[in-house]
Amino acid sequence: MLVMGSSLSVSKIRSGLVLMAAAAAAMTIAGCAGNARPKLAYEERPVEALYNTGYQRLEQRRWADAVDYFQEVERQHPYSDWARRSILMQIYAFYQNNNYADAIAASDRFISLFPGNPSAAYAFYMKAVCNFEQITDVGRDQGYANAALAGLKDVARRYPGTPYASDAAVKIDMVNDQLAGKEMNIGRYYQRANQPLAALNRYKAVIANPEFQRTSHTPEALYRLVEVNLQLGLKEEATRNGAVLGYNFPGSPWYAEAYALLTENGQTPEKAPEAKRESWLQRIIPG
Repeated sequence: MLVMGSSLSVSKIRSGLVLMAAAAAAMTIAGCAGNARPKLAYEERPVEALYNTGYQRLEQRRWADAVDYFQEVERQHPYSDWARRSILMQIYAFYQNNNYADAIAASDRFISLFPGNPSAAYAFYMKAVCNFEQITDVGRDQGYANAALAGLKDVARRYPGTPYASDAAVKIDMVNDQLAGKEMNIGRYYQRANQPLAALNRYKAVIANPEFQRTSHTPEALYRLVEVNLQLGLKEEATRNGAVLGYNFPGSPWYAEAYALLTENGQTPEKAPEAKRESWLQRIIPG
């Protein structure tokens, strides 16, 4: 389900739609600012001019310039509604410029200053999304994935029925697939290293976790349990895992492979597979 290279790109487009809707809601533009950018050396100037110029820079996708103006709004008018809105705009500009650490810091600042404000939902959501965007492949540390999962669940819990919660639900499934994939990757490593018990524990972790059970890795995890249990001489356990695989995923190529493997080892699975064995399943364990 989750191929991090392409899925994250699609996700950022989806997130951008949610983010722009929130950003638009936060932007109340008063008057018009000129096209020329004033020097950002400190000098008092109308807050509307500063804010509107920052907004123009957002429209021009000049993210760093936009941040300069919104930060200037904060410095010159720290207790105003303009300052509150400017922090939200900084979050958005930092995110679009891939400055995720700065976006998270700005989100934290908004939450600390305005915890009861309706726009706090946006700040909580952005913290989670910024961690989500930094998830790496399953061969690396999954610290960002775990942080994203915790943040996304928090958004779904705090703000049910909102666009933030809806998008968080989609991303939660993607992150769970990523984390299940990490368990599978480690399990395959142990299996290749001839450490079947360690591999078994990793595959069981995928099956035992209710959130991982809904991921694309479940059929393979069940097949690997069949494979490893046969290697350990635990034929009844292997047959049991094969039955679970056949009951839940009768049309999966992984069950066709498990059925053939059990039959070759003298077991007689009750349910015939609905799919054929495919050559890619017979290749050496990837990794």
